[in-house]
Amino acid sequence: MEAILTECVRNSLEHLLYRNAIFMCERLCAEFPSEKNLQLLASCYLRNNQAHCAYYILKGKQAAPCRYLFALSCFQMDLLNEAEAALSSTDVPNGAAGHYLLGLVYRYTDRRQRAINHFNQALSLDPLLWAAYEELCILGAAEEASSVFDKGASLCIQKQYLNHGSGTQSLQTPNEDHDGASSRTLGSEDISPRKLKQMHGNNLRDISGNYHGTTNQPVTGVPIGLPFYSTPSPVTTQAQLSGVAPPPLCRNVQPNGPNLRTYGADSTPRATVNSNIAGPRRKFVDEGKLRKRRSTRLAGESVNTNSSTSIVSGNGTNPSSKYVGGPKSSSVTTRSLTIRKGQSWASDATYEGARHDMDDESRLNATTSSSSPHGDNRAGPEGDARSSVAAVPCNSKVIDGASDILALLRLLGEGFRLSCLCRCQDALDTYTKLPPKHYNTGWVLSQVGKAYFELVDYLEADHAFTRARHFTPYSVEGMDIYSTVLYHLKEDMKLSYLAQELIYTDRLAPQTWCAMGNCYGLQKDHETALKNFQRAVQLNSRFAYAHTLCGHEYVALEDFENGIKSYQSALRIDPRHYNAWYGLGMIYLRQEKFQFSEHNFRVAFQINPFSSVIMSYLGTALHELRRNSEALEMMDRAILADRKNPFPLYQKANILASMENLDGALAVLEELKESAPRESSIYALMGRIYKRKNMHGKAMLHFGQALDLKPSATDVASIKAAIEKLHVPDELDDEEC
Repeated sequence: MEAILTECVRNSLEHLLYRNAIFMCERLCAEFPSEKNLQLLASCYLRNNQAHCAYYILKGKQAAPCRYLFALSCFQMDLLNEAEAALSSTDVPNGAAGHYLLGLVYRYTDRRQRAINHFNQALSLDPLLWAAYEELCILGAAEEASSVFDKGASLCIQKQYLNHGSGTQSLQTPNEDHDGASSRTLGSEDISPRKLKQMHGNNLRDISGNYHGTTNQPVTGVPIGLPFYSTPSPVTTQAQLSGVAPPPLCRNVQPNGPNLRTYGADSTPRATVNSNIAGPRRKFVDEGKLRKRRSTRLAGESVNTNSSTSIVSGNGTNPSSKYVGGPKSSSVTTRSLTIRKGQSWASDATYEGARHDMDDESRLNATTSSSSPHGDNRAGPEGDARSSVAAVPCNSKVIDGASDILALLRLLGEGFRLSCLCRCQDALDTYTKLPPKHYNTGWVLSQVGKAYFELVDYLEADHAFTRARHFTPYSVEGMDIYSTVLYHLKEDMKLSYLAQELIYTDRLAPQTWCAMGNCYGLQKDHETALKNFQRAVQLNSRFAYAHTLCGHEYVALEDFENGIKSYQSALRIDPRHYNAWYGLGMIYLRQEKFQFSEHNFRVAFQINPFSSVIMSYLGTALHELRRNSEALEMMDRAILADRKNPFPLYQKANILASMENLDGALAVLEELKESAPRESSIYALMGRIYKRKNMHGKAMLHFGQALDLKPSATDVASIKAAIEKLHVPDELDDEEC
């Protein structure tokens, strides 16, 4: 009964039938209230987004998988202190996944160095845990990808994979007791890396929820990636048995047949099952009996080695299970095997019908009757040599596969690292080295779009995001940035269409509501935009960009106090989120708190030293602090960083005018007129400079040109006031002010 219920739960989880899994698992726990079954129930609740249920089920449990799942539920409930206690009370559970989760806890509790240490530890245990490297990049602490995904990482992957396949080698030694070989493969002490990875953390990259998405359901400590009962073809069963068997039952094994799936076809004459025949397999030998046979063999008892075919399987849950039966003498046969219809294996495989029984019998009898009469001579040095020769292409495949994967991760990792360091042009150059089949994927194209966005090349960013939408229309990755790109391009129709598409795609993603907010913000409906951004924060409180967008809208509504709070919330999530530092600097600049403004702009500049906009406003703050030489130096750097940006040139002219270098200011403004001929503020500033030079005719001309360009109401008032005081000396004008 326990085995049947467990199988039902896992099959339900595999088919995403979470309600059914929860119901059946409750029946399982009621009948067999073990910690293992409670762990399975907690995993069902976690997958169904019911972390609070898993929290109460697992509280106080000390087994490593239970502690990991409990910490995961605490993390989703924002109980970070309890999550830390569960993960660090003794050894960190679940290996790489446990270190990754603990790193997230330290990151969100503002303990950066500890977070970095655990992310590095997770990568050392599992070089393919990309999410850990991603977090290191976001923290600005990632090493170059070439030094992370190096030969050491390749050896680690090879070791894991080859350890998983090492059991196949032992199964291909024919002159050995089959039961002993199976017990070595199926013993509870043997755990394959693949099973560990399933137990530890598929989908853990979605736990943080910080970067671009909501918190997904975590993978639990129960492996469900493979079907509970499998029906592999006879040729592939050896490779599938090479690791630990999936509990509670294992796959059937044909010890003497070649493993074509792993090593390729073997042309030597051997007794094999026809590879074209695939059908259900029967599981009928108890693991406890296998262990007894192993100990008997090790004690020196003679075992019949003349059989050319035998089938061995086991139950990995309970060695004394009453559901696995049959006398010991009936489990090992010679030449042929006949299965009784009434044998007690039916308790574990009742869903396999009598037709499958006949298929198994016919296949087995056909195999044994066609085996070579000299089949027993395969034992000895010749059999060992063939096994070692067959292992060579397998090892070569693993080495080549690991090298290919790491070469790909080196490019992706280096591009992402450079992007997080705001070296966007270098990141773009790295991404272009990817093969087209990887470059033309949603994630890569979204990263390319973000890089162009940081470079203020909105047209190229729009093109990249459009291609990303073409290849992955179901993904919301990067759509928050794409909506901001369309906002800056003032593409209200495209932005509205994008927002509606995202609502249909995933209305519970924060990116969707960021797009909706930008859509209303473009229409100057700041209150509605703010509500949409707040909805994004509600869906994922660790989504830093949503907090920053809320801050922008508060500033637009001149609610500076709440704007500061929103920016600070973003910085608590991601201290390297330079947009929030920039927002704080802008608020303090408008409040004329120039020292605070200079501090925040400088922090933003340290994070992103390539942004012309940040340099310009930092220079403006320095100018207000009467540090004109530093301000001019910063403006020159801003001009070199982006010659298309007119703002640093305008500010440079303003600084030169304040330093009484009027001719230099006019020269800069004449240059600026060429690139921004319809900017009214340029002509207004030129008019003021000509007034100070007592060139009233030119001053009046430029004031008139400024008014013709339809400036804002505030600028119109200031220009008209300057015209009225055109013949008033500047000294008297300053005294009146």
